[in-house]
Amino acid sequence: MTVPAGLTTAEAQAGLTTVEARARLAAVGPNEIPREAPRSRWALLGAQLTSPLVVLLIVACLVSGALGELADAIAIGVIVIVNAAVGYFQESRAEGAIRALRAMTAPRARVMRDGHQEVVAAAELVPDDVLLLEAGDVVAADAALVEAHALATSEAALTGESAPVEKRTEPAPPGAPLGERRDRVFLGTSVAAGTGVARVTDTGPRTELGKVARLIETATEEETPLQRRLALVGRTLLVLCLGIVAVTAVAGLLRGARVLEVFMSAVSLAVAAVPEGLPAVVTIALAVGVQRMAARHVLIRKLPAVETLGSATIICTDKTGTLTTGVMAVRELWGPDHAALLAAAAACCDAELGPEGRGGVGDPTELALLGAAFDRGIARPAIEAERPRRATHPFDAERRRMSVFRADGVLYAKGAFESIRGAAAAGAAGGANLDDAARATAEMSERGLRVLAIAVGTRDEEVDLRLVGLVGIADPPRSEAIAAVTEARRAGIRTIMITGDHPATARAIAREMTIVCPGDDVDTLVHARATPEDKLRLVRAWKDAGQVVAMTGDGVNDAPALREAHIGIAMGRTGTEVTREASDMVLADDNFASIVAAVREGRGIFDNIRKTLVYLLAGNTGELLVMLAASVVGLPLPLLPLHLLWINLVTDGLPALALVVDPPSEDVMRRPPRAPGEAMLGRAEWLNIGTTGLLQGVAVLATFAIALRTRDLPTARSFAFSTLVFGELFRAFASRSPTRLLAEVGPFTNLRLVAVIALSTAVQIGIHQVPVMERIFRITALGPAGVAICLGVGLIPVSAIELAKLARRRRPAAARARAQG
Repeated sequence: MTVPAGLTTAEAQAGLTTVEARARLAAVGPNEIPREAPRSRWALLGAQLTSPLVVLLIVACLVSGALGELADAIAIGVIVIVNAAVGYFQESRAEGAIRALRAMTAPRARVMRDGHQEVVAAAELVPDDVLLLEAGDVVAADAALVEAHALATSEAALTGESAPVEKRTEPAPPGAPLGERRDRVFLGTSVAAGTGVARVTDTGPRTELGKVARLIETATEEETPLQRRLALVGRTLLVLCLGIVAVTAVAGLLRGARVLEVFMSAVSLAVAAVPEGLPAVVTIALAVGVQRMAARHVLIRKLPAVETLGSATIICTDKTGTLTTGVMAVRELWGPDHAALLAAAAACCDAELGPEGRGGVGDPTELALLGAAFDRGIARPAIEAERPRRATHPFDAERRRMSVFRADGVLYAKGAFESIRGAAAAGAAGGANLDDAARATAEMSERGLRVLAIAVGTRDEEVDLRLVGLVGIADPPRSEAIAAVTEARRAGIRTIMITGDHPATARAIAREMTIVCPGDDVDTLVHARATPEDKLRLVRAWKDAGQVVAMTGDGVNDAPALREAHIGIAMGRTGTEVTREASDMVLADDNFASIVAAVREGRGIFDNIRKTLVYLLAGNTGELLVMLAASVVGLPLPLLPLHLLWINLVTDGLPALALVVDPPSEDVMRRPPRAPGEAMLGRAEWLNIGTTGLLQGVAVLATFAIALRTRDLPTARSFAFSTLVFGELFRAFASRSPTRLLAEVGPFTNLRLVAVIALSTAVQIGIHQVPVMERIFRITALGPAGVAICLGVGLIPVSAIELAKLARRRRPAAARARAQG
């Protein structure tokens, strides 16, 4: 037994005493990685009440209450509460799902205590504990090896290296990189093959994994693009609202109006200016996106994450388990007889294959060989029964091969080609041509395959071996991931591979995945042997270049970059707890294709929010113009605050909720990504809002003025109220597309919208017929003629919008005709 300094052979065999372990645990603390405390319920609730629009609504609620308008105050308060409840419920449910994932991964460890083996919680490990390791174990702390018998560990979660790392007890050179410290095992990695004994050197935050966790703390979290855009819209509306209120108040006072009347006019304008339904609309849009993604096994931890991914211009992705299956598999066979090649390979394996030829316990490379043999009808249990072992020569780093001598008098060997070639030099006759095999080995290695040579001999000695053939093994790409990368490229999104794997392997996978195509700069798109610091630096560089960056990963080494990126995407099956904690999204199926589905959903959500916002603001503009024009010219208020709240909440809000759940358009993944600095509302959108609002306002104000000449004020307000309601409802049909006609979109392709408009129209007509509603809204009954007038005038705006779309379409066609003529 080789024993490191500070640990005797007897101590290694006996381990610590229970008393010593408790004392050290009290001194150094539990073997746990510090993690961010989950947000409290009050913090989750408070996060729903901080946007400018919500703050503006709360102020409007307080002002209405102070002025005695209790109905208005209650209506606004209900809006705020419903919006906060939806957001709180969604985010608390995500937090609960993450806690459940964490509970499923609580580790245990086998140690020597008081001279015998014990299984203890990993959190109870302390320095100088003696760990017992075997295939399938998860290493529960950083430790120095005391014994290593064909030991290999999978360190992909920490270093990104997909192939198992062979371990030995000889000390590594001082300052050796993490991936070359062959005498150490690390917290969070797993034992792929062999057995070992190790002395715990570091626990908790002092482990290599703990150092990565501290690096996460240096990463910064920023507002998402959607949050920034909506905040800008909220601030703009706030400034406009205050400006309009101030102008109206001054105009009223100069006109000699009473102070209370001026206040009522100001409150009415404030209510008209603010789209009360917008926060709820945005929350519902994101929540619907979350539900759609949940059906694709995507857990959204933060609501804005779905739309943020729709803004992505760069997806930085790990390789192992994300683009690839995360399971080693035979990719290529070379030799005259593939069946004989796989039979010989299966005869010199120690791993145990799982049911139906998949999974199992042991070295991943051997499991790949046994899986390929199983597919050809060759089973290791049958080999053991028919040709039992007589001797085994285990793998070691010097020979770089292993062999098994069986009862049929044949020695079966596998290992590096150069190692097998050296043993076959004197007796290669009858086997595969060694020079051809050397060339094939070089070609397969260049394609990123790990090459094993398989040979047989006639003695229980590794001499005069005959080469049977070569096996190329790799972690294969997911077929659906290849299609997803292609779709992302078509959508203008660059996929950047950042991996700890070997450069040749990384480049080969990148070409196979079409991440790198002819003419691309390989060094820009592929970064191999990347450390956690490298990944963090690359994400920051892309962000500094103005890109919206998504980062995927499963290993601890990915966590800092996930936190730094605009959106971090963790793998749910293979991802570590640290990675999930740092992420915005968790892919329960570890499927890269789900990321592209989320991009599609995110882009559709942005489109829906934008068109719904245009719809809402155009309606609010029409209301503002009606109220402002009446105030300036000295007319009575055409609409009361409660009328405006009814319009914004019921007749605007319900159609908006139907608009915002439209499915993504067919061309959503054929467009380039939105520019990172692109505003939520551009010139075209503001022009649409202004012209539509003006048209709506003129129609309603004209109806009110004409009715006021021949009817009393309550009746005139009734005409204005219902005309505006019907105009808003009908305009929702035209708002589904800024360019396509209603007949092209299809009036019945969104049945929710049809149902909402039909129901709202019936309710609006009905409140004019119910005395109690007439008293609440201070309106009068409208006979059939009055309803017909309101419906007819309400159709004017939507008809004008559809004609404008047709005119815009004909102008380019006419210009082309003139050019050709």
